[in-house]
Amino acid sequence: MTRLILKLGDITQEEVDVIVNAANSGLVGGGGVDGAIHRSGGPAIMEACKKIRAERGHPPCPTGQAVMTTAGKLKAGHVVHTAGPIYDGGRAGEAEQLRSCYTSSLALAVESGARTVAFPSISTGVYGYPISLAARVAVQAVRDFVAEHPGALDEVRFVVFSPDDEAVYRPLLA
Repeated sequence: MTRLILKLGDITQEEVDVIVNAANSGLVGGGGVDGAIHRSGGPAIMEACKKIRAERGHPPCPTGQAVMTTAGKLKAGHVVHTAGPIYDGGRAGEAEQLRSCYTSSLALAVESGARTVAFPSISTGVYGYPISLAARVAVQAVRDFVAEHPGALDEVRFVVFSPDDEAVYRPLLA
């Protein structure tokens, strides 16, 4: 049975097979979680992103999809980059796109042989997705994936950066 864990902390310090990055569709780096992962992982991650951009064209990682790179100097085995939706009041299919971020990231992780995955709270920073709505989508998407793929993963962690975000996720994972 897959364990779902909630952690308050820095996702770049997680020792897991896969860290998921809340990236942008261009894989060009950015702020928030994306910036922290690139800074901590070093230039190897950006070099791998450049290679994906050259191979896939633009955008190399459309909203809701995922791609995998090296983890560089991170303690993880790989980084899965997924581009979350920009929140527009929920009228533009954001929930389905966000759900796809989680399921496509998990599918890619499982395909690579990963057993442990750590997620940030995707799209809840500068992309403006309300944490109360995004957390429900995230937890349900992960629960559905692990139910459909029993035994594929040992652990999925939700790693949040603030006590306020932790308070939103805690009852959903109780």
